[in-house]
Amino acid sequence: MTEETLAERVARLEERVAALEGPGTERPEPAGVFWALDALKERADEPGAVLFTGSVTLPSGEHYEWQQGHRADDLMADDWSQSAETLSALAHPVRLLLLREIMQGARTTAELAAHESLGTTGQLYHHLRQLVAAGWLRTTGRGRYSVPGERVVPILTVLAATRR
Repeated sequence: MTEETLAERVARLEERVAALEGPGTERPEPAGVFWALDALKERADEPGAVLFTGSVTLPSGEHYEWQQGHRADDLMADDWSQSAETLSALAHPVRLLLLREIMQGARTTAELAAHESLGTTGQLYHHLRQLVAAGWLRTTGRGRYSVPGERVVPILTVLAATRR
């Protein structure tokens, strides 16, 4: 068994990359305005489904990809009041500002307290506790907070749903 030289290994790797990136590997353009909806309808049973998905790179460099789908009849049959507390945690301007600041890279209580719109330290801790209890934030150490990766796309989806 002969050992490959570094040049031979590099040449072999370059061939593999060229094959992966060569002609015919481009992504096809989606057909039509509702390309995602059309794909969902192909997979979903009647009476349908709800799907949200996203690929997000935050200003801090963290990258998240997420997809969540539910059958429409399951959603319609649920007790919607069970979602009230989780949604309520988002229904405050200071909490939304906190989420935005944390997603943009402010992670410590000290960094957040320096923001003039977040109120007193007591108010800040109150809002942080509400967001942690609802699962929109997690503590990652003493006085450090982050948005869980599985919550980044849902937060942005809720915000997108509020646009008219």
